[in-house]
Amino acid sequence: MTKYILILFILLMSCTNSPRYHTGSEPGKKGSVPLSTKGKYSKVMYGVSSFYAEDFHGKLTANGEVYDMYGLTAAHKTLPLNTIIRVTNMENDKSIILRINDRGPYVAGRILDCSYGAALKLGFLAQGTTKVKIEIIEFGDNQYMKHKEE
Repeated sequence: MTKYILILFILLMSCTNSPRYHTGSEPGKKGSVPLSTKGKYSKVMYGVSSFYAEDFHGKLTANGEVYDMYGLTAAHKTLPLNTIIRVTNMENDKSIILRINDRGPYVAGRILDCSYGAALKLGFLAQGTTKVKIEIIEFGDNQYMKHKEE
């Protein structure tokens, strides 16, 4: 069953027009992050990650979207919102690509808070925390998502 879902996912992704994420390398281009912001961060970071789930499910994240505990997102204290990162679990070498859509973690000694879905795929639900390597793939636009008033 999982094999068929994976094949379906690959087929659907091959039908899209263009990648959602862009380099934002053109100066002054809407959504690009200034080079000065990019220089503040190392391209690779190491630390401890935890995850958050039920208590925040359905609530707004720092970038304004609704938190989905089953999604593939993460919270970081300072990386620009909407930054794309590759997170590798140093304990089992599993890795996944996530988007920063929230702020945190607010526990000393932790560098990242993954969604429940991300922690599941990275294989550290039982432990609660794990050592991770974070590689920045693309800096985000740090934009807050505005909601329409009804």
